[in-house]
Amino acid sequence: MLEHITLDGIIQAPGGPDEDRSGGFAHGGWIGRYDDDVLGAALRKKMHAPFDLLVGRHTFDIWEPYWPNQTFWPEVNAATKYVASHTRTTSTWQETVFLAGDVPAQVAALKQQPGRDIHVWGSSDFVQTLLAHDLVDELWLMVYPLTLGTGKRLFGKGTMPASFRVVERIATPSGAMVMHYAKNEEWWL
Repeated sequence: MLEHITLDGIIQAPGGPDEDRSGGFAHGGWIGRYDDDVLGAALRKKMHAPFDLLVGRHTFDIWEPYWPNQTFWPEVNAATKYVASHTRTTSTWQETVFLAGDVPAQVAALKQQPGRDIHVWGSSDFVQTLLAHDLVDELWLMVYPLTLGTGKRLFGKGTMPASFRVVERIATPSGAMVMHYAKNEEWWL
């Protein structure tokens, strides 16, 4: 799971003011002033590794009209895109598979298959389902030095107990931290 997150745990609408205004959220686009070369290099490293993509429908609806027309992230177009949705069943974006019904069971089955890592970007509502069903093995958090006080949080009600260890940490000149965590086998470790 890859998330832009504030110190108070907000993950809603980091990229732009109109990305997700649900709940009256008025702080969209909060990552912009923290862009620097170190953060950019860390993001590009993660973006250019082979992966498959798992997102919620709302995030997919934002990405679908944009990313197929871009050339600077070819990996997202090559990735199989798994989309959790009870309302959508088709897309013209290549390699898109819609998941409905018992999505947690389907995600658990996907995780057992050999192949590329599965990246979850954004998807603030859908990540709650993944966390509640203990389906997150790694957290790759870009932590920004600000608080917003309101908005969708990464760890909401229903998050399963878990323990993580630091795999990598990167401090950026803008004050953001990139933190890579891997889950321990036993939650109390």
